Amino acid sequence: MGIVINISKAKDIAHDARRAARSVEFATLDIKATIPSEAVAAEEARAVVRTKYDDMQTAINAATTADAIKAVMPETA
Repeated sequence: MGIVINISKAKDIAHDARRAARSVEFATLDIKATIPSEAVAAEEARAVVRTKYDDMQTAINAATTADAIKAVMPETA
């Protein structure tokens, strides 16, 4: 008998990694958003990051195998 992967738990782990990677990307943008001359560009960049991780969340939720989860994991995970 091979290794059995709990997909629900794997999704939880993937979401934790996704959140951590998202936080790292947002850190510098959060600071730039408070600088008036950089606020508009920072918010545009934040929108791109939000979309990236929203799409990743949807893909993780839809995954039915460990390989499908791995395929959408953040590169830093």
